[in-house]
Amino acid sequence: MPEPTSTPARPKIQQIIGVYDGLSARIADQFGFDWLHVGGYNISGSQFAMPDVGLLTLSENLDAVRKIVQCTSRPVMVDGDDGYGNYLNVMRLVREVERTGASAIHMEDQVLPKKCGHMAGKRTVPTETFVSKVKAFVDTRKSDKFLLFARTDAIATGGFEDAIDRGNRYLEAGADVIFVEAPVSLEQAEAIPKLIRGPVMYNWVYAGKSPLIHPDALARMGYTHYLQADVLYAVSHALQAYFGELRATGTYGTAAERMITFDQFNQLVGLDRIRAAEQRYEG
Repeated sequence: MPEPTSTPARPKIQQIIGVYDGLSARIADQFGFDWLHVGGYNISGSQFAMPDVGLLTLSENLDAVRKIVQCTSRPVMVDGDDGYGNYLNVMRLVREVERTGASAIHMEDQVLPKKCGHMAGKRTVPTETFVSKVKAFVDTRKSDKFLLFARTDAIATGGFEDAIDRGNRYLEAGADVIFVEAPVSLEQAEAIPKLIRGPVMYNWVYAGKSPLIHPDALARMGYTHYLQADVLYAVSHALQAYFGELRATGTYGTAAERMITFDQFNQLVGLDRIRAAEQRYEG
């Protein structure tokens, strides 16, 4: 089993890693990432084998978030989609997610049903509609440390200038960090931190619309956070290889090179704590 390695300190940018259940959170926790991220894409894909097109409900999202928060010591960011409705739904979203022990929500200005930010066919609500959601979020949260990452998908719908205008309007309304989704060029990516008057997050998506810019370069551009939520791409590849080997040979074959052992897995999921409890309470 590979030993976790420490992440080099990057004081100017924070790394946010996608997880989708308790086990993935437990493994990610060993590596000391700045944040973990619970995305609608990953929950829809892992739990229901469905795409990220606004099919996940608040209750389904919360169920996953509660399990993940219990399996990590890291701050957790939750994908709040469009807020699941209007400002009233946002108020409920904030109350429910804050109770789980998560540390932040990112919420977007799409029309319901929303779509993954790197898919075609997105639609955005009027700026003022989302401003009201931002204000409702800020007024509802119990702690200023519970952060709102306000996402705009307007590059795809109204153009780059509209996205910048929306980002700054959302900051004025009280958002903590702005997430301009899916810049389509290096030039757009470089311009965003210069034009947004506050902290900004960049989204890595493997084979998506945006260039995969090294985090050191992102930090130099002025980004404060970057998100890498593509965990299911790696998991799906590993499972295809594992199941393919079992079907082709009837054995673990070469798949065994990418497996941990029975004892290592039991250690990972905390069997030693169960054994300690047995000794303490059963004698």
